[in-house]
Amino acid sequence: MTDDRQSGPESTGWAGPIGLARLVITGWALLGGLIIVALVLMTAASATSRVIFNKTIPGDYDLVRHGVAIAVFAFLPYTQITFSNITVDVFTQRMDPRAKAAMAVIGSLLAAGLALLVGWRMWYGMWDSITYRETMISIRLPVWTAYPPALVSLGLLFVASLVTAWEAVVGVRTGRWTR
Repeated sequence: MTDDRQSGPESTGWAGPIGLARLVITGWALLGGLIIVALVLMTAASATSRVIFNKTIPGDYDLVRHGVAIAVFAFLPYTQITFSNITVDVFTQRMDPRAKAAMAVIGSLLAAGLALLVGWRMWYGMWDSITYRETMISIRLPVWTAYPPALVSLGLLFVASLVTAWEAVVGVRTGRWTR
């Protein structure tokens, strides 16, 4: 059996460390999607319970807030590695592929720096939350439990940013950049 996939920055192959990063990041985003689905089902169940029994699921609002925060962070690495972030093409549409790739290198490195900065601050936020034993009032769920998945997401965003920076550097070198 032969592998007919392309090689290079436009490749969507799953081989090697970059392929492994793509696989993990895609799986992490899918997990974020499952969290959203679970939250939708819980919200529907809570609303139905309110109509039928005049009683909601305890802490449903807090759980939705907590889960959405986790899910949003889970989507960040995927949007980076698939170049799905919002761009202003009006400024770059007339640029040649090398210039576009150079812009992608800069954007990717900025995303990597932002992932490190936000991760560093969230690390301290998590420890403050643990130290002061913050909990959600309605269900006593510790607030810090949202931080570890967000930190994993920021770590994956950093990795995704390095991957996209590398792919953009290859685009600068070869002059082939189609994003």
